[in-house]
Amino acid sequence: MDPLSIEIRPLATPAELHACVGLQRETWGESFTDIVPVSVLKVAQRIGGIAAGAFDEAGTLVGFVFGLTGVERGTIVHWSDMLAVTPAARDIGLGRRLKEYQRTTVRDLGGSVIYWTYDPLIARNAHLNFNKLGVRLAEYVEDMYGITDSALHGGIPTDRLVVAWPTRDSTIADRVAESERALASPDCRMAPVATAEWIKGAAGAAILPHCVRVAIPTNAEALFREGSPEVATWRQDARRGLQWGVSAGYSIVAFAHDEGAGCGHYILTKQSRPSAVH
Repeated sequence: MDPLSIEIRPLATPAELHACVGLQRETWGESFTDIVPVSVLKVAQRIGGIAAGAFDEAGTLVGFVFGLTGVERGTIVHWSDMLAVTPAARDIGLGRRLKEYQRTTVRDLGGSVIYWTYDPLIARNAHLNFNKLGVRLAEYVEDMYGITDSALHGGIPTDRLVVAWPTRDSTIADRVAESERALASPDCRMAPVATAEWIKGAAGAAILPHCVRVAIPTNAEALFREGSPEVATWRQDARRGLQWGVSAGYSIVAFAHDEGAGCGHYILTKQSRPSAVH
């Protein structure tokens, strides 16, 4: 599929809105109960929300992004609720294009930050979010949506990272550059992995290292689909490591693939002061 032939624009016609509902069911499963209906997709756009689709040359919907705009402590912010791309349109940068469309639209509305959640076990999302988009962690939430009926969630607690993405180009450029420095640093790429045993030993350390890593699988999506018991262990280990890192004053700055080890690592660096998310 030629990425240059794909047009991104607001969902407008009844057929486009219904196609978006269909893509949600295709992505999250027929039994998924959190489908955004046609009425909400339509009404949200009248009050600053975004419901935009990506259309191929034939006018077929091949991706969409949906989010709501609101106010947080007097500041206009946006919550990006859903993004999906059909299998045929993946790996051509369409997810990133949808996010960039969303960011530009929110910035034009006067918004300063976009929030969204994602499963911390999904490696491709970790790479996109931290290495390419320049998000930063706002919060780690345990079992945010409860045990759902979606096959994509594997029947385990739906832990989520809430990430914050600034709408200003300059701030994003600074963060992406920070991610690139971390990925290029041997000290960061070879930093200790925050396992349960390592964390226990670090509890008595006078000085913690500048950088630590937290491991996740590279095949979590397959593990979810297969209902593998491994995914529950990965969930527990990643939760422990990331929550410890946040409590110890670290911030996620990048994600590194380690194909040889069959896993990837969040790279966390010690922060001298809290990172701003706006």
